[in-house]
Amino acid sequence: VQLQASGGGLVQAGGSLRLSCVVAGHTFSSHVMGWFRQAPGKEREFVASIRWGAGNTYYADSVKGRFYISRDKASKTVYLQMDSLKTQDTAVYYCARGTGIRTDYNYWGQGTLVTVSS
Repeated sequence: VQLQASGGGLVQAGGSLRLSCVVAGHTFSSHVMGWFRQAPGKEREFVASIRWGAGNTYYADSVKGRFYISRDKASKTVYLQMDSLKTQDTAVYYCARGTGIRTDYNYWGQGTLVTVSS
């Protein structure tokens, strides 16, 4: 399984970005696709996840109401729409595939850098 994340870049605070993650390999209804991020000097943290089959979504409190995760089964792509971005959202964002909502991820993409300027 390979995960290819893209869509990062530089944006001003208050702006929007959409990240994409293409999944190469098998995906099953039991899988969960997640987005995580790691800011400089900090540990990696959970951002959002979605159940591949049912589409149930889950969010970290810090992004709830601003970020939206979705998936397109036909293209095997997971998206993270990020609105009302804040400087504290600056981080490398990773997509991952696993079986848990916030943990138990065993396949990771290479990361895409999001920089939010003030």
